[in-house]
Amino acid sequence: MTRILVTAGALALALVVTLALFGLPVFESLSTIARGSLGSEASIARTLARTAPLLLTGLGILIAWRAGMFNIGGEGQYVVGGLCGAWAAMVFQGQSSAVITLVVLLSGVAGGALYAGLAAVLQVTRGVQVVISTILLNFIALALLKWAVAGPLRDPSSTRPQSSALPDAVMFLRPNPQTDFHTGIVLAFLAVIVVFVFLRFTATGFRLKWVGANPVAAHTQRMKVGRLQVTAMLWSGGLCGLAAAISYLGLARRLDASFTENWGFLAIPVALLGGLDPIGTLVAALYFGALFAGCEALARETSVGTSAVFVIQAVAVLVVVGLGRLQLQSSRPESKPAGGAE
Repeated sequence: MTRILVTAGALALALVVTLALFGLPVFESLSTIARGSLGSEASIARTLARTAPLLLTGLGILIAWRAGMFNIGGEGQYVVGGLCGAWAAMVFQGQSSAVITLVVLLSGVAGGALYAGLAAVLQVTRGVQVVISTILLNFIALALLKWAVAGPLRDPSSTRPQSSALPDAVMFLRPNPQTDFHTGIVLAFLAVIVVFVFLRFTATGFRLKWVGANPVAAHTQRMKVGRLQVTAMLWSGGLCGLAAAISYLGLARRLDASFTENWGFLAIPVALLGGLDPIGTLVAALYFGALFAGCEALARETSVGTSAVFVIQAVAVLVVVGLGRLQLQSSRPESKPAGGAE
């Protein structure tokens, strides 16, 4: 409990200091952020809508990292998941709305999983470090997005490079059309439960954590380390692809070059701030989702905009890492000189 309070206090201080460094009036800015994130039904809905992709991609990153697969490619997996979802919507047009929605979701998961699986196979079979391959695959995915929306996925009725808009019946239900809340957000929060149960209560989840903690020991225990690493990356990419499909079906409606919004990159500090734990990642995603929603309101009143979020995010991660380092040092017993001398 003490650790949670210290971390919360440090994050609050980091927020205050960052706002001050931007030259903003601290109390007025904090009030604007609070109103923009929690001040009304629309604000809360906006916070939850920003939280959902951060949460899903953060969960994806934490599964891979817990298995020792340092996936930096959440962005590329998110983009490929969105592309596969848009392609499925185009191929299955004419089917019932429920079928299209389901196929788009499954295609997003499959696309993200296979794209992450490619990096995993390269490491397991060829020794290509997943850190390097996933970074490079991000650039390929972004190039594919620009090519697809200007080519095979382009809306024939538009002069802009973008895909066709999804019909209203295919989109997730929005109980109040005046807000950003949609039923797909519920899937993101359910994913927390699924990942928690998977890592905590299944044999595969236990083995993934063991592989990440000590791959040599895991190999000694005759675990199939390579297969487990690939499994972790498939889970990771699948969650990132699911985030894209939910964004596509929830609010985006169509794909263009701005579809990504950097959720895959932002997932890394979210997962780290959450301590690579599903519940911690949920809290971190809510924190930054509220910051994004609040800073959007701040952007309408100042010239800073959401750029403050990225600085706050970086400072928050540094604060958590620093606190973790201090805690580790304080928990170590003091070494005594040889011979028992005081």
